[in-house]
Amino acid sequence: MIPMVDSQVEMGNNLTFANDIDNNIDKSKEIDHFLTRIKNRTASIGIVGLGYVGLPLAAAFARAGFRVIGFDLDGYKVETLNRGDSYIRHIPRETLQELRAQSRFVATNDSTELAAADAILLCVPTPLTRQREPDTTLVEASIRMLVDHVRPGQLVILESTSYPGTTAEVIDPIIGKSGLRIGTDLFVAYSPEREDPGNENFSTSSIPKIVGGDDASSRKAAEALYGAVVHQVVSVSGSRTAEAIKLTENIFRSVNIALVNELKLTYGAMGIDVWEVIEAAKTKPFGFMPFYPGPGLGGHCIPIDPFYLTWKAREYEARTRFIELAGEINTAMPYHVVVRLGEALDQQRGVALSRSRVLIIGVAYKKNVDDMRESPAIRLIEILRGRNVTLEYHDPHVSEIPPTREHKELAGWLSSPLNVRTVERSDAVLICTDHDDVDYGLIAKYAKIIVDTRNVMERLGQSSERVVKA
Repeated sequence: MIPMVDSQVEMGNNLTFANDIDNNIDKSKEIDHFLTRIKNRTASIGIVGLGYVGLPLAAAFARAGFRVIGFDLDGYKVETLNRGDSYIRHIPRETLQELRAQSRFVATNDSTELAAADAILLCVPTPLTRQREPDTTLVEASIRMLVDHVRPGQLVILESTSYPGTTAEVIDPIIGKSGLRIGTDLFVAYSPEREDPGNENFSTSSIPKIVGGDDASSRKAAEALYGAVVHQVVSVSGSRTAEAIKLTENIFRSVNIALVNELKLTYGAMGIDVWEVIEAAKTKPFGFMPFYPGPGLGGHCIPIDPFYLTWKAREYEARTRFIELAGEINTAMPYHVVVRLGEALDQQRGVALSRSRVLIIGVAYKKNVDDMRESPAIRLIEILRGRNVTLEYHDPHVSEIPPTREHKELAGWLSSPLNVRTVERSDAVLICTDHDDVDYGLIAKYAKIIVDTRNVMERLGQSSERVVKA
């Protein structure tokens, strides 16, 4: 006689095993279908957010042979892209027109069209609040928008920078409301963007791609997707690790930039040129990596990303003293520049800062790009305006300052031409961004004072007693 308890246990085990088989069949069916469409280039790719991350990514997938559906709420962007024009300097008009002619790319502000996409990549901003805490509003809104349109077999990937746990704690629960099972019915992963606008040595396809999924099928789907577009895919154990990698990369830069900014102040007090120190130090073939001081941090990553970790670390009662100190030092740099400008005007011209006219060279956050996100030039403008300085700016890549969330009053301000009259009528020229296509020779010849935050004048052999390094 077989004991009933054992029979029930055996039956229970058999039922569990049967369910596992069914799940594996379902899982195999969806993942195999997805992988086949990626391999055959029959998959459609949805990109949510067509800015400095989303648009290059869309172009890369379209060039690789996929059909791309680009989604953005900004009607101007949608209209511009659909007529084959570009609003980002390093994505040429010719590229978009070619992709449009091949029916590889279409832009839309209709979220229902994303239901046709096999993979949906979120490339939306993740700014800070005024309290320097993470603002994932746009990520959450994007996921809620997608919940009504997701379907079995889709892959959803977050590319926006965020704190470790965003994918698992924010995205997964919202997608779960669709009733679809992550890892079985559809797939979710995190892959941090690594765009470097203006860098001619690296493109979206040549930069290795980090991929982190919290189940085997999601990792496999994400690896296959990016493997069809980029030269190298680096898969890590999970989404939290991938999120931490992105933060680590930018915290590394933030801390090292803060170090050289502090050295600039220290060596400057000693009469030592920090730029000369760095140039000589970098001849050492090991143990040193050059970072350069400046007027403050810019771009969407370095000024913001470190604070995503400091905020999350408080949940674990962990202190992030290096990160917070670096933030303090870098945030103080625009004030240092203003002090140096005021000293130069007083000592060389006998002109008070509040009665001066200053020409700012470059308002983009870095050289040779049109990207103004978090530009230190905007902070400098804000400080100088508060001290009644009369300002003009010249930027060959930013002909007009666009609307921004925090500085709406600057929208529509036009770049002044760089000519003899513009330079001569200024009490000082403040070089904030060292674009290559600026006539520094003209500035050297006609400027009364040059406050150089990038050491560009000396690099170009244009240094003189009128050049003040800041």
